[in-house]
Amino acid sequence: MLDACADPTRRSVLMALRAGPLAVGAIAAGIPVTRSAVSQHLKVLTSAGLVQSTADGTRRIYRVDPDGFTELRGWFDQFWDDALSAFADHVEETSK
Repeated sequence: MLDACADPTRRSVLMALRAGPLAVGAIAAGIPVTRSAVSQHLKVLTSAGLVQSTADGTRRIYRVDPDGFTELRGWFDQFWDDALSAFADHVEETSK
């Protein structure tokens, strides 16, 4: 998931999808890459579990997958929890 988010174009795709579901053409209209490139980035994001799609006639509509971001946030939260614990320990030690 982190590798998928590391690419700036993929982050742009994710930011576009924050506003709601979009087709490839609508995503590509706001990003300076081709529709084909956007499709490849969407494939990576989908494989990483960060984006999901549904068929709408002959096109696919993409949206952020909240479950993927819940998993990603859980991974980051473990570091935040460790940092808060270390801070609490530091405060406790320095206030003695």
